[in-house]
Amino acid sequence: MSDPFFTRRSFLQGAMAAASVAALPALAIEALNPPGFEVTPWAGPLSDFSLVDINGKTWRPADLRGRAVLLNFWATWCPPCRAEMPTLQQVAEFYGSDKLLVLAINFKEPAARALKFATATGLTLPVLLDTDGRAARQWGVNVFPTTLLLDHRGQPRQRVRGEVDWSGRAAEKLLQPLLK
Repeated sequence: MSDPFFTRRSFLQGAMAAASVAALPALAIEALNPPGFEVTPWAGPLSDFSLVDINGKTWRPADLRGRAVLLNFWATWCPPCRAEMPTLQQVAEFYGSDKLLVLAINFKEPAARALKFATATGLTLPVLLDTDGRAARQWGVNVFPTTLLLDHRGQPRQRVRGEVDWSGRAAEKLLQPLLK
């Protein structure tokens, strides 16, 4: 007669539970550091541009000089864009706009929609409007979000495709070389 407390079914259930528990640390680490972005070199060119923000200010390359810059292309219809926006705000506040300028470039949406998003989320970053998608095309942006990184001398350095936690360690490693 078999032991009712140790049947084949209970053995398999116990083994599956143990395997699930063993996998938890790896899953927790992956959840904290999702592999949701790709970093590649970006040599530019930073073509001449003129983009208007949601407050009516016109931005040109001369406005970027003397500080590191993140040009973040995003859209309100893009869930990863919306998810990373608070961390872009945090990193901008942490470094200050005299050291790191973060520009959120909205892709092909009406100004009212971008303004509504900024207001609803408390976003105070400059939100520029790429109403016809020209800036995105010029700089090879075809994945959202994409962030282009410029160093403090105005030299293009890297392209980051996908959602980034800009307040995290991985982002710090991207930002430090730009600030020197």
